[in-house]
Amino acid sequence: MYTTSQPDPVRLEIFKNLYQFIAEQMGIVLQNTATSVNIKERLDFSCAIFDSSGLLVANAPHIPVHLGSMSESVRSLINDKGNTLKPGNVYLSNNPYNGGTHLPDVTAITPVFLESSEKNPCPMPHAQCPMPIFFVASRGHQADIGGITPGSMPPHSTTVEEEGILFDNFLLVEEGDFRETAVRQHLANHTYPARNPDQNIADFKAQLAANERGVQELCKMVLQYGIDTVQAYMTFVQANAEESVRRAIAVLKDGSFTYKMDDGAQIQVKVTIHPENRSATIDFTGTSLQLNSNFNAPKAVTQAAVLYVFRTLVDDNIPLNAGCLNPLEIIIPVGCMLNPTYPAAVVAGNVETSQTIVDALYGALGVMAASQGTMNNFTFGNEQYQYYETICGGSGAGINFDGTDGVHSHMTNSRLTDPEVLETRYPVLLESFSLRADSGGKGEYSGGNGVVRRIRFLEPMTANILSGHRVIPPFGLNDGEAGKVGRNWIQRQNGIEENLDSTATVEMKPGDVFVIETPGGGGFGKFS
Repeated sequence: MYTTSQPDPVRLEIFKNLYQFIAEQMGIVLQNTATSVNIKERLDFSCAIFDSSGLLVANAPHIPVHLGSMSESVRSLINDKGNTLKPGNVYLSNNPYNGGTHLPDVTAITPVFLESSEKNPCPMPHAQCPMPIFFVASRGHQADIGGITPGSMPPHSTTVEEEGILFDNFLLVEEGDFRETAVRQHLANHTYPARNPDQNIADFKAQLAANERGVQELCKMVLQYGIDTVQAYMTFVQANAEESVRRAIAVLKDGSFTYKMDDGAQIQVKVTIHPENRSATIDFTGTSLQLNSNFNAPKAVTQAAVLYVFRTLVDDNIPLNAGCLNPLEIIIPVGCMLNPTYPAAVVAGNVETSQTIVDALYGALGVMAASQGTMNNFTFGNEQYQYYETICGGSGAGINFDGTDGVHSHMTNSRLTDPEVLETRYPVLLESFSLRADSGGKGEYSGGNGVVRRIRFLEPMTANILSGHRVIPPFGLNDGEAGKVGRNWIQRQNGIEENLDSTATVEMKPGDVFVIETPGGGGFGKFS
């Protein structure tokens, strides 16, 4: 029997890795069982485990913008359905106003109960409707969830309804029974219905399989160590993360930063360090009001960006979890673009504005120049095909390091689809994909270079680009140069070139080439 009043350092390390291992196992199952390119090839998914109150305990190293916000989705489920949660139930959620990021990111949440048995005595008999002891969740980016454009990443949406179908704690599995008819009805019963419900269903089932692996592994852990120890170490792991962040905060200085975006909106942040208790206040007062465009970032996304930045300042190998947030007071005025109210459009807030928040925070702290600051979201499709990818660029330089060329940075951690898979599954040709020379800002430490990606279309399709830093360059710090802005353009089959804005929808004909040049990262320190 082990004491659970104080953590044993060795046991703390074991449990820290065990929790993370379970989340990684969930991710492996999800990747292996999914059918969509988005999840299987690009790895645009995240898996995590949560304590009984819905607070993040551990995650696999998946997508940062998902991981910092999934806890809000789980807590929303607890608040909404707390008394009706039963063993065998699984819920779907993508509501940006309840912890979601944007509608294509759909989260499957499974409450974990301890069943009574001789081997596994439950602290509360099943008949008394026990509360869940943990939650597991997986979030996957659906290739299409409806909305006004194929791929559900519309560049010009103005309301959330135009972006697709909303799931708000939707009962996907009821006491072990998969509610396929209800799901199909929900995907179809919309002004802009889902274009490929079979693929949605297949990916939902893959998420169920991932969650089931998480449930099995947690139950194994409880059998081996006992429920008291497992729950106690969940708390200890969170407390350890909190202390690590406090140590990182202790060496920081106050700072503020204002960062403009291509559309004229601005993010303003002021960081105040409180040395006496090693905490920080992050205040976004002064940020632009809610926008008529879709660059509004849900509050959960803003919190995820803050959580990510402060986690990256910690040298220790700790899981990103709820403990990291405890030393942080985050002030986000209601009705600003970082805390919008329904029915604001949000599809770009998750992928674009989140990146701007991260760079603004690094700027305020003075530790790192801006990275490319965009995910370069490229979608194309028709009623038959729907495809989505994010494209790499240059990362920013820092106090003692150069930026990296051609990397997915900060809030995205996904991959690009292999050319062979892309060309096999879709009627396109990847004509070239190369580094964009001299696009990183020069400095004592130089920013990384962006890339140039050329895709030739073989069938008529609608293509969409949703990007940033086509007007405003990624900033350099301490006299470092800014990175080069990106550029979106089309080379028509007849040779005519058409320049596109940061966000654009365009009809592609056979032989047309869509060209995306991504921004470079900013430099740090004076170039000599």
